[in-house]
Amino acid sequence: MRGVRWFGMGMATATATATATATATAAATAVATAAATAAAAATATAATEVLPLRCAQRQQDRVGGWVVLAVVFLLATAGGGVGWAGAQGGVAKPVLSAPIAPAAASASAVRVEATPGLWKVQGAHETVYLFGTVHVMKPEVHWQTAKVEEAFQASDTLYLEIAKVDDMASMQPLVMELGMDQVHGLSTKVSKEDVGLLDGAAKTMGLPGEQVFEPMQPWMAYMTLQVLPMIKAGYSPQSGIDLKLTEDAKAAGKPVIGFETVGQQLHYLADFPEAQQVELLHQELVDLPKAPAETDAMVGAWTSGDVDKIGALENGEFQQKYPAIYKKLVVERNARWVDQLATMLKSEKAGTAFVAVGAAHLAGQDSLQRGLEAKGFKVGRVE
Repeated sequence: MRGVRWFGMGMATATATATATATATAAATAVATAAATAAAAATATAATEVLPLRCAQRQQDRVGGWVVLAVVFLLATAGGGVGWAGAQGGVAKPVLSAPIAPAAASASAVRVEATPGLWKVQGAHETVYLFGTVHVMKPEVHWQTAKVEEAFQASDTLYLEIAKVDDMASMQPLVMELGMDQVHGLSTKVSKEDVGLLDGAAKTMGLPGEQVFEPMQPWMAYMTLQVLPMIKAGYSPQSGIDLKLTEDAKAAGKPVIGFETVGQQLHYLADFPEAQQVELLHQELVDLPKAPAETDAMVGAWTSGDVDKIGALENGEFQQKYPAIYKKLVVERNARWVDQLATMLKSEKAGTAFVAVGAAHLAGQDSLQRGLEAKGFKVGRVE
């Protein structure tokens, strides 16, 4: 279920968080300090995932996962994973493991010229550009094509899934509150089989073992497993599209508006029943060996602007296996955003908006484009 990642929460989100990797318990002061240090050192690294990559991004992006990804990445790179040491007074104390090191950037990396999709919607007085994002990306990918730059420069406002993608201070407490459980270890919520798979996965990624995931809620462990392989493969939040657009908008004095809040995005997954979270985690563990190939396929589709392939990779399997979750994370969210965009397009006030959301929101039968067309607006791809 890797589609979540593309929807960025986002998710968050980013996912965005996204955008979510080895994070600590709410009581982990050491982890909080590590996150703060990372945020300062990585400046606006909040977009750390915060992205999309791999069909495993599946839920992450769909749910604003990119927001969580960002938080996790910072925690991972700043202080490493978080495990449990011996309990004192019945409460286990978090301990930091070795940092998760991203793959070293190759000095000889060949620049990749991406041609991602861009759409234009014309209202009575308002113009809206729709652009699909990837919350984490490799530094060598150049996606700011002439047409994307022209649309962005012509816009007076930037709309993202969440507005403050670089505000780690507000994300951190929510991640600690919703993503950690310092009383009930993860191993008490999942099967022995999955504990073994978690242990193997952690060691494969250079972490000590299952204890790294022990303080996490199942949904947080699920998202962490989606992000760590991407980081090790060289994908970076600093190169994420959402973060770059935010920086450019601020530099140009353009307002940045979010469709959702960090809290909303994190709650999408955190509010799932525990049994459902455990099921998602199990499926991610089973699918983990396929992660690199799925990530490359998804990013390749985005790089070439192949929206049909993105829809097939991201939404197809997700919708078939988890129709209820798909409805909540994709259909219902897209419908709300379509309503907001429709109101904007019917406005008597002239203006131009650049809307950048997870790429999967602009693919498939439930895409924003189709939703706007159903409301009578003409949507055309910018060639």
